Amino acid sequence: MRVVVKLGTSVLTGSSDRLHRPRMVDLMRQTAALQDAGHQIILVTSAAVLAGWEALGFPPRTRTVAEKQLLAAVGQGVLMQLYSELAALYGLKVAQILLTAGDLRDRTRYLNARTTLDGCLSRRILPIINENDAVATSQLKVGDNDTLSAFVANLAEADLLIILTDAPGLYTADPRTHPDATLIPLVGKIDADIWAKAGGAGSHRGTGGMHTKIQAAEIATRAGTPVIVAPGDAENALLRAVGGEAIGTRFAQHGSRLEARKRWILAEIAGGQIALDEGAASAVQERGSSLLAVGVRAVTGEFERGHTVRLLSPGGAEIARGLTRYRSGDLQRIAGLRGSGIEAALGFSDGPEVVHRDDLVLL
Repeated sequence: MRVVVKLGTSVLTGSSDRLHRPRMVDLMRQTAALQDAGHQIILVTSAAVLAGWEALGFPPRTRTVAEKQLLAAVGQGVLMQLYSELAALYGLKVAQILLTAGDLRDRTRYLNARTTLDGCLSRRILPIINENDAVATSQLKVGDNDTLSAFVANLAEADLLIILTDAPGLYTADPRTHPDATLIPLVGKIDADIWAKAGGAGSHRGTGGMHTKIQAAEIATRAGTPVIVAPGDAENALLRAVGGEAIGTRFAQHGSRLEARKRWILAEIAGGQIALDEGAASAVQERGSSLLAVGVRAVTGEFERGHTVRLLSPGGAEIARGLTRYRSGDLQRIAGLRGSGIEAALGFSDGPEVVHRDDLVLL
């Protein structure tokens, strides 16, 4: 089984302001045991900024982007050195892979990253992945590492994504304010009711909360990868989750696994939105048709030909995602036109299909 494990800052610090070495040793012990059992494990790690803050002696924080990038630059080396030392205790070798949104958006870089991952796993090297916070700008950031872990699960075509956190899982309400809240062991579908249970942000040490974990689960399960959100401080949490024991909250996958090309489309960060009229939305959803220019009602955002866009129903819900054959400016000019009017409007035509059904993933 190929498993992506996301380790949150609160897990790696034991909810303190320092990296918790005993907790990290235990997590590496479980990782080694899973690898020895024949599983392929990929770690997505947080805590680079905190590791840098600790390494510099906990200076006063301004929490600006520049400061976070500086702390991440210092902390990445500290974090990887520690992971390398702990892995060596169990005979494991590690590899560091730093990603940005651009690596997931560009097809060539996406395939290169996947080749690197496959190469590490085939040689029993443990890939340790983080977002490249030291250089990423707002346009290049994936966002929270929960989201990054879902993209990595798609990239690696993982069989399971495990998100370890400081919470036992998803509750019926926020247990901090509702003592009678109960754990939800299984989520079959992520709907408005599940989103309403997400609550607020996480701890001051990390950037995520249950909301980002549900967002990650939605991304991964749409591509056919089940997700488990489990407590990182539970005894043998990783071993139990991979072994099939009921722990935390499990988010069931949606249908069959998507083929590699459509997994990439789903993983890529969308650059814009296309609003469809009723006829086009029905054709795309019910008949699996391509999106034609005549069915486009509005275009939002800037994107180029070949970029991933979100397709919205007349009510504003995202119903599909796909690769556009027209850049945003051109698409605005041909919205609502039939095939014969496209060349007259643009001086050229790439066909009546704005998003071909072969380049489209229904949600």
